[in-house]
Amino acid sequence: MNWLKKTMGSAALAFALAGGAGTAQAQDDTIKFALLQDFTAVYTFVTGEYNQGQQDYLTLINEEGGLDGTMFEAIVRDTGNQPQRGIEAYNRSREEGAILFDFLSTPVSRALVDQVIQDEVVLITALHGRGDASDGTVFPYVFPMMATYWSQATVLAQYIEDNGGLEGKKIAIVHIDSPFGREPIPVLEELASEKNFELRAFPYASPGNEQSATWSEVRRYRPDAVFIWGAGGGQSVSVREAIRNGIAPENIHSVVWLAETDVANVGADVMTGVKRFEAVATGMESPVIQRIQEKVIDAGKGAGDTANVGTTYYNIGVATMAVSVEAARLALEAHGAPLDGPKLKAGFEMISDFDADGFMPPVTITESDHQGGGSGRVGQWDGNAWVPVGDWGAAFQEIVRKEIEAGAADYQEGK
Repeated sequence: MNWLKKTMGSAALAFALAGGAGTAQAQDDTIKFALLQDFTAVYTFVTGEYNQGQQDYLTLINEEGGLDGTMFEAIVRDTGNQPQRGIEAYNRSREEGAILFDFLSTPVSRALVDQVIQDEVVLITALHGRGDASDGTVFPYVFPMMATYWSQATVLAQYIEDNGGLEGKKIAIVHIDSPFGREPIPVLEELASEKNFELRAFPYASPGNEQSATWSEVRRYRPDAVFIWGAGGGQSVSVREAIRNGIAPENIHSVVWLAETDVANVGADVMTGVKRFEAVATGMESPVIQRIQEKVIDAGKGAGDTANVGTTYYNIGVATMAVSVEAARLALEAHGAPLDGPKLKAGFEMISDFDADGFMPPVTITESDHQGGGSGRVGQWDGNAWVPVGDWGAAFQEIVRKEIEAGAADYQEGK
């Protein structure tokens, strides 16, 4: 709760930096992003660091003069992962002039898809929400902007293909028994048919604190490689159980939700060799993180614990705002101020090969592709840090696109 109070204060600081305490005209020209997220319920393993990265990036842009003087305000509120609270926070923020929303909650974002389309404001759903919203012709105001879970699975599969091949292999996907956990299975099944490998799914009950029975079955299956598809504390349980049941760490491949906290829970030495999908670079070396360190953190204007700067989820938060600010820049250049939802949407759809100085894979967003290309890379824990073991890239996007279009078609039929 103390962190959340500091977060709210930081948002107010960003508003002051934007000139929001001045004239009405300054308020009108301020670009307001509503970061209405779950700080207290389900997504607490990620939200604090993620939101801190988002706020620090917006503060950085304001400290550097904004976009030719146009500043940003972060509106930060807790939804507790509850759709009704999310709707209330959304309506309040809309009244305050927000034109972009990020809930970092699949239940809340799904509950508001129809409303944001009707209201013509932008909803970003990086690494959560509806993967089929990547079809911008059906979901014009929803932007996943990063690799969907389908794309993450194919990037991991491509890594295996490039390092020993898929043909004849036995691959297990051990997943939380939820729509999120089951989401990559159809793509992997189609890929298994195409590449001639064997796939078997092993679900475990939410939240994943107890997985021993599941991993006993995995051990009997004797897979060549394992995908672990969970989030939060369940991920470190999966890694421990996999290793306890004879799976070599280098044969464990995780969805994006595996981070420094999980390493600490499992043990840095024990984790050595485990791989994961990466949506952004981790660590302090990237130019954008160095700018934040110099102009925000060292200046005492950060939104949270300085130890979080450079961590996986902090950097993902930074990346979401880097893309969003780039969209705002392009929209201002093309359409002028003040921005509104339709202008910002157009800005997103003008983004081409944007990588924030190598911080993330090049993102190109078009009217039909709101995923941005579906790229990422594989990283591996080397005992001290996450290091890339492959280049940025996408894989098997023709299979992913089929899933996107099928989901979008089902959405349209259900309306």
